[in-house]
Amino acid sequence: MATTINYMDRMTLSSASVRVTRELGLNDTQYGNLELAFGWAFAAGSLVFGFLADRWRVYFLYPAVLGAWSLMGMITGWSHGYAQLLVCRALLGFFEAAHWPCALKTTFVLLTEKDRTMGNSMLQSGASIGAIITPQIMKLLMTEEAGSWRTTFVAIGAIGFLWVLIWFFCLRPRDLLQPASTLPATGPPMLLRTILRSGRFWAVALLLTGAQVVWQIYRVWLMKFLQTGRGYGESAALNFNSFYYIATDVGCLLAGGISLWLIGRRGMNPHEARRLVYAGACLLTSLSIFLPWLERGWLLLVIMLLIGAGALALFPCYYSFVQDLSSSHVGKLTGLLSLWGWAVTSPMHSFFGMLIDYSKSYDLGLVIAGLFPWLGVIAMKVLWRRNPASLESLSPH
Repeated sequence: MATTINYMDRMTLSSASVRVTRELGLNDTQYGNLELAFGWAFAAGSLVFGFLADRWRVYFLYPAVLGAWSLMGMITGWSHGYAQLLVCRALLGFFEAAHWPCALKTTFVLLTEKDRTMGNSMLQSGASIGAIITPQIMKLLMTEEAGSWRTTFVAIGAIGFLWVLIWFFCLRPRDLLQPASTLPATGPPMLLRTILRSGRFWAVALLLTGAQVVWQIYRVWLMKFLQTGRGYGESAALNFNSFYYIATDVGCLLAGGISLWLIGRRGMNPHEARRLVYAGACLLTSLSIFLPWLERGWLLLVIMLLIGAGALALFPCYYSFVQDLSSSHVGKLTGLLSLWGWAVTSPMHSFFGMLIDYSKSYDLGLVIAGLFPWLGVIAMKVLWRRNPASLESLSPH
């Protein structure tokens, strides 16, 4: 539910992107800069809240930050002008960044190693649910009046406060205490700096870069591609937006289900199963190479659905790789990797916007984004050293 709300607040801008840019007189470069501000603030928030998630009780931290980003989502609807929108978008990104360290700390405590890819698939599938719901809410609340998009930001932001009540109703502090079974069996916990110098950490960092590029580029630019790039009307584009995220949800859950099948029925170890699932998802995102030759029509839309399914299927694998790195530093590693992912990939939105303004086409950028996840396959092959011993059991020296 938290992931759903996270993406509902995030998707409001892209769902109303044509209206917002038209009313405020923004070009595509400025629109890209809004996502750059969101992404860099998300990177900063990832670092801050990644460390706080390992130091503070997630039971209290999680609802506090969810309430904070929900408030920023509401305030965005009251903004006037480019500067105010930029500040609101940055603060939304900063507080939203806390979701992932808190969420992965929760699934790490609740699930065993073999179940985490499926559990993380269910966690990540909330992103699709939020992205499916949001366009339909926008379609319902936006009228012919130019400024009606503002109401949707306020209404969607307010939903987060309902989640806070549900969280405290359903959970008690003891529910999120780390059980002894998840702690290292032998030796002291590995020093964080030792993990950061390891090839495994950088393999996961590069894997995240590939996954982040394809997911974020399509999330931010899909509506503009459909409306401006292929001439679909707003209503048709919003409807397809929901179908696109249904496809991402199916892909995400299939990633977890196939991983469980490979482990349980085929006898594959969890790590190898995740790597195979990740490579399969890369094949789907690589279908982007056909986009420049596809005009409006059912074939274009089918290809876009398959790309979306592959894009979100990458993330449950990534989250499980992060949890494999260390049992003592899940929050910090999640935060540091999110910092890396958002800091490296966010400038691509500005580049993408400039590329569109120059070439008058969205196609080339979408093709490149679809091929980016192969960076993770290469990185895991080269940098993830085979070692039967847990990293956590190694000496910090």
